[in-house]
Amino acid sequence: MIKNQDSDNILIQRYGNLADGIVLLFSGYVEVVIHDLRTQTVVYIANNISKRNLGDDAALDEVEFDESENVIGPYEKLNWDGVNIRSTSIVLRDDDNQQIGMLCINMNIASFEAAKTLLDTFLSGAQLVPQPDKLFHDDWQERINSFIHHWLNENRLNMNSLSHKHKRALVEALYEEGAFEGKSTQNYVASVLNMGRATVFKYLREIKQGK
Repeated sequence: MIKNQDSDNILIQRYGNLADGIVLLFSGYVEVVIHDLRTQTVVYIANNISKRNLGDDAALDEVEFDESENVIGPYEKLNWDGVNIRSTSIVLRDDDNQQIGMLCINMNIASFEAAKTLLDTFLSGAQLVPQPDKLFHDDWQERINSFIHHWLNENRLNMNSLSHKHKRALVEALYEEGAFEGKSTQNYVASVLNMGRATVFKYLREIKQGK
């Protein structure tokens, strides 16, 4: 059993570097606070965004932990500056499986909320109108794009993982769909599929010859 007076040292030795590493990963958006449940004080703070001090009251003396409970959250709370904080608390135990500390990860989500609001506003589509038929009735590029991505979804493939065999099969499917009747379609398909024009023409020649 760890003595009470030694518990803060054990917590810092075992988890101080972990706290520092988490903070480094999240580039200033995260604070990690280690509480000593035995002394009910804050014993370690990495990237202080909550303006707490070492030795502050942990205010966890009335928390009733389930014996099997190790992670609490995530939950939200308000920081001193009025911004929302999203937190997760992890119970720290000694070698006898007794709760001796709490590691709290606090993330400032204000910037993410602002970005979400901006994206929601930009992408809401409030000012969008249906595609004007007079502009898009002969938009062969969009028709090719739609066909390609429908074909990819049907075959459970993505553009970045297409093999030469897949690309030939897709060119053949486009040919059967009549996609190569326009003047510049061969060049466009070659560009979209990251192929040489010569390869597209070769595939088309083979397809027409029934090879």
